[in-house]
Amino acid sequence: MNRLKYIFLLSLLFILNGCGIYSPTGANISADTKTISIQYFPNNAPLRQPMLSQVFTQALRDKFASQTTLNQVSTNGDLSLSGEITGYAISYTAVTANQKAAMNRLTITIKVKFVNSKDDKQNFESNFSRYADYDSQRNLSEVESTLIKTLSDQLVEDIFNKAVVNW
Repeated sequence: MNRLKYIFLLSLLFILNGCGIYSPTGANISADTKTISIQYFPNNAPLRQPMLSQVFTQALRDKFASQTTLNQVSTNGDLSLSGEITGYAISYTAVTANQKAAMNRLTITIKVKFVNSKDDKQNFESNFSRYADYDSQRNLSEVESTLIKTLSDQLVEDIFNKAVVNW
């Protein structure tokens, strides 16, 4: 019986090794991919929020550092992420009977270019957008830093999934 367990475990190791680097996050990164370069994402939106670029770029770098074994390099990584913040907008989403806004929406849009130097078929250029609603009775300044953090985390998750999870 013990011999059967060892054969099963050995078989499982071969299967996992054949699939590239196993990651509990679902990242599917080939074994020969060792580095990633993540460029600073400047805020080129018509409406600019000073801390957004730093918060978003750092969240993206932190995600890859914590969820992969890739070494981050400043340029020429096996994987490369670059882009810009193209949208930061506030709009009304719900109007009351007396024509006043009940809810406001903050929307952030990011343009991303992903390059995989090991597999050109995985390269992409895409726009990612996320939004969050907040009560119009509150000033944006009261909720802005929380919303930016939440939306940045959601955008980072979307970008990470498209770049390396490949579901």
